[in-house]
Amino acid sequence: MQTDEVLELIQHVAAEVINPRFHALASGDIEQKSPGDFVTIADREAEQLLTAELRAREPGCLVVGEEATFANPDIPNGLADAEVAYTVDPVDGTGNFVHGSPKHAVMIAELRRGEVTRSWIWQPQLNNAWVAERGAGVTHNGELVTRGPINQRPLGATSRRGWHGYDAGGRLAPVTDASFCAGVDYPMLAMGEIDFLTYLRPKPWDHMPGYLIVTELGGTTLDVEGRPYGPDTPYQTTIVAAASPELAQKVADLWRPQWDR
Repeated sequence: MQTDEVLELIQHVAAEVINPRFHALASGDIEQKSPGDFVTIADREAEQLLTAELRAREPGCLVVGEEATFANPDIPNGLADAEVAYTVDPVDGTGNFVHGSPKHAVMIAELRRGEVTRSWIWQPQLNNAWVAERGAGVTHNGELVTRGPINQRPLGATSRRGWHGYDAGGRLAPVTDASFCAGVDYPMLAMGEIDFLTYLRPKPWDHMPGYLIVTELGGTTLDVEGRPYGPDTPYQTTIVAAASPELAQKVADLWRPQWDR
């Protein structure tokens, strides 16, 4: 599939089954997979449509969707080896979506033999499209993105409330709250609003799209042990995405004592 075709597919599905449910979910449209982990009819219908179209246009591809993986946790096992694979997050930031926040997104990443080659983030309420292609950079609404310099005291955000305000003895600016939507957080990093992100329990559909954006802008993503992030990274870890490899390693080193807090 051409890059623009995938973006158009995402935008079409969002317009058909996600946007009409925004501020319009009935109680029966919402469930919790675990306390605070929401899934809605929009998640399920969007993933089904995206998965069917990807398989139709790329026969034989592996599709790793968030909701399908909840039903069958073995689906991601082939992600590192598949000739062609896609991760699909139909509504990233479902909790935000349920509570009426525009900070949600639809995300897809393409992997070929374990390497992320393209990724797409569409923020349907904010009309922001982020597209990354390996070796070709990142665009925001069709315009090439460049990132400014890292702050002297790097600015960071985290998805774990217990880590808010951590400043590593003044070596970092006090860490702020992430948006609980990777499809919003990674673009913030791309635009220089923050310099790094930390996430607990990284799932591929949440982080593969942003990983390529960070990489194409000169940054990197590591786990807190300093190992590169990839399709084989275990869920039970913490990752650091940062605007430069040096900052990623610095944050990983500083974060290690916080890991078990």
